[in-house]
Amino acid sequence: MSAPSLFGVEEPLAARMRPRGLDEMVGQGHLLAPGHALGDAIRRGDVGSIVLWGPPGSGKTTLARLIARHTDREFVAFSAVTEGVPRVREILRDAEARRALGRGTILFCDEIHRFNRAQQDAFLPAVEGGIVTLVGATTENPSFELNGALLSRVTVHVLEPIGAADLEALVRRALADRERGLGALGLTADDDAVALIAVEADGDARRALTAVESAARTAGAGGRITRAVAADALARRLPRYDKSGEEHYNLISALHKAVRGSDPDAALYWLARMLEGGEHALYLARRLVRMAVEDIGLADPQALTVAIAARDAYDFLGSPEGDLALAEAAVYLATAPKSNRVYAAWGAALDAARSTPAAPVPLHIRNAPTGLMKELGYGADYRYAHDSPDAYLAQEYLPEELRGRTFYAPGAFGFERTIAERLRWWAERRAADLGKEG
Repeated sequence: MSAPSLFGVEEPLAARMRPRGLDEMVGQGHLLAPGHALGDAIRRGDVGSIVLWGPPGSGKTTLARLIARHTDREFVAFSAVTEGVPRVREILRDAEARRALGRGTILFCDEIHRFNRAQQDAFLPAVEGGIVTLVGATTENPSFELNGALLSRVTVHVLEPIGAADLEALVRRALADRERGLGALGLTADDDAVALIAVEADGDARRALTAVESAARTAGAGGRITRAVAADALARRLPRYDKSGEEHYNLISALHKAVRGSDPDAALYWLARMLEGGEHALYLARRLVRMAVEDIGLADPQALTVAIAARDAYDFLGSPEGDLALAEAAVYLATAPKSNRVYAAWGAALDAARSTPAAPVPLHIRNAPTGLMKELGYGADYRYAHDSPDAYLAQEYLPEELRGRTFYAPGAFGFERTIAERLRWWAERRAADLGKEG
């Protein structure tokens, strides 16, 4: 008798293994475990309109279906990618008729962020009037993608990537389940193969189950899934990264803060994540230059030189050779002494310039190219610093209303310590010179 085969089944394994109850859900314990608001509301059958925000394969669609099942409401799925407002209106008319017969409707809107803000308004009357319970699913930050009116009428729940241990359990369940999974095929799977799939799935249950199904096809009925078979089924894992979405800003924030926090290992990791995700290397080079001037400044003036050189090296070499120049710059910046004193001083100087836009230049430091200007006092009493043996002569350079203001105060680390010593010496000279004049 030949081993049974399930490969003729049209529905993919990920769909067949979709949980039928909360007890079969993997991950999301922070939302669904007893004592947590969403899980308890589902068990009571009393769930209001919500938005589920999480990465692909984290269970958003499954959770929406379970909500409909536990609340005994009609489940109507809608995709904001392929359908539009006319379809929404049709669903809402049906929901109103259904409500008149005493049955509620769960309107599941997948990829709800694909609707623009005006289109999202189509949901408002029905959500406000209780005609439907809206369950939206999105991989994008609702704060940026949903309009305020809709956000005020829903509760946002954040789904997390599914942990490797939970994915291992899911893979083993799929291999053993004879009814919906691959149990009838009599497959065996090495522990390291299951572990590889769980890790490489990157928190995505759908990807894990798809990889298992592909590996099973390679191994054949009664076969063995080895690590090599699993690796072949997974192919190359692409990092979860959206160059224009929230993850872009999350990762560049992580890179910048790792550099600022003097952690070269974290800086290298986040730089590698962005490059592997397809981020343009020259964007990263520009950000490294920004870090050099914002977070290191004059504590190590060489930092800006290194960052600019890394940009030029990448421009000259391209990838992958030029990636190493960016890595070198990231490590240099992370291990350099830190100072934001110039950054803060520049902000203070800008504020002063904006608040005193008409402050006149003191006469003694004005340019005097004509006789009339000289007669008016332009350049009078100006003291040429190089006439002094130490190239310093005390005089005022700020407008009268800003006299005595200090914008830049150097820090105590790196080259700024030297700058501080110079400034102290000049201040002493200034005080002595002005005392003599007094």
